[in-house]
Amino acid sequence: MTPQDRAERAARVMWDDDPASQGLGMSLDQIAPGRAEMSMTVRDEMSNGHGICHGGFIFTLADSAFAFACNSYNTRVVAQHNSITYLAPAKLGETLVAQATEVSRTGRSGIYDVVVTGTDRRVIAQFRGHSRQISGTHFEDDS
Repeated sequence: MTPQDRAERAARVMWDDDPASQGLGMSLDQIAPGRAEMSMTVRDEMSNGHGICHGGFIFTLADSAFAFACNSYNTRVVAQHNSITYLAPAKLGETLVAQATEVSRTGRSGIYDVVVTGTDRRVIAQFRGHSRQISGTHFEDDS
């Protein structure tokens, strides 16, 4: 099994058991070892009192992309610490894209950066996630 095959299979297993991402209308658009891209269209029920996307939904999109990226090696990984900086408002009806990229993976710990962009490619938010590997795998890998 190639590293790409492993990433795709782990992502399928995770996606099938991820009602949060699915329920928010997210899609997993790309997956590779240490990388993931997800998108989500901002719906009316995601708006706040300013008529823009509530930051919690932007965080959730970034966190989901982070999760798929750090679980792409078929090891079970959880978030240890995350932070986000909001740089521009996300508008109702626009599609947000979160691109997660591995910065470091050593032992059981990893660091991932996620950039969330709007439809016009402006940067909406920058997210940094610190991961921690726990016991187990997503599927049996005989290779």
